[in-house]
Amino acid sequence: MKNKIQIFVASLFALGLTVIAGNVKAQTTSNNTIQEVQLNKNDAFNEIRNLLAANFDFTNSDYKQGIVNSEVKFDIAENGKIVNVRSKGDCKNVSKEIENVLSHLQYKVDANKLNENMIASSFVMPVRVDINNR
Repeated sequence: MKNKIQIFVASLFALGLTVIAGNVKAQTTSNNTIQEVQLNKNDAFNEIRNLLAANFDFTNSDYKQGIVNSEVKFDIAENGKIVNVRSKGDCKNVSKEIENVLSHLQYKVDANKLNENMIASSFVMPVRVDINNR
């Protein structure tokens, strides 16, 4: 019985070392780096920004006055549709409106404007909204 316990403990120890070694290797490979994507005025995201500005409801009285900074995260499905929209920022009501607008757009990203590595990926886009006095 004592031998079986020792074998079991040794097996757990070996398994633990294997897990740790795998995690260390995964964190040191170059495949896990996040590359910065430079945006230009002719890319698909400029169209998304313009559609967001055109469809944003500025009349809601619950919005924080002044400049509201938000960050919106979304995925682009293989068919070009914007999905899984999540936004956070200075005003939760503005963030909800950003999510609402982008989620309900009848817009599909033109796959020709994105390279093959960018399709069906997550993106982060800063959004700055200026809410003037009503």
